[in-house]
Amino acid sequence: MPVTTLDPRTALIVIDLQKSILALPVAHATGEIVQRASALAFAFRQRALPVVLVNVAGGAKGRTQQQRPGGELPADWTELAVELDRQPQDHLVTKHTWGAFTSTGLESHLKALGVTQVVIVGIATSIGVESTARQAYELGFNVTLGIDAMTDMNADAHANSIARIFPRLGETGTTQEIIDLLAR
Repeated sequence: MPVTTLDPRTALIVIDLQKSILALPVAHATGEIVQRASALAFAFRQRALPVVLVNVAGGAKGRTQQQRPGGELPADWTELAVELDRQPQDHLVTKHTWGAFTSTGLESHLKALGVTQVVIVGIATSIGVESTARQAYELGFNVTLGIDAMTDMNADAHANSIARIFPRLGETGTTQEIIDLLAR
């Protein structure tokens, strides 16, 4: 379902647009993803709506079939893209799992602000973005996904999330469609 409306207290959640993630090989140009996410952040700030910037600083413990990268990570690997223009009023969430709500206090922060809807963008579509969208939906938030402001390491996984998963969690739209709704 295309994006139809935004609640009066909608927050933007930007997932993992940080040095280490932006350096990965992805399906769509990261420069365009960051540019669109930055445009959304600017539009939300102009309307005094909450902006949540999320970075990842580790992963959940446990065995998986896919090996995780090992070794020492660069000191600046969690630094957010400068283009996001982090502002003092932005809320920073550092996560250690795929979803931004797990053990971060994000739910209570948003509910304290009266937020009833979230717009989610970032990398990776099928991992951090989808996990955060699932959690937001399960917590009772209305969910909108900015599909041209996200990408994935796997083009098929990206397409699957957009075509099959996101319509079950909320509405999807482009950056411009979301900005146009904010202007109403």
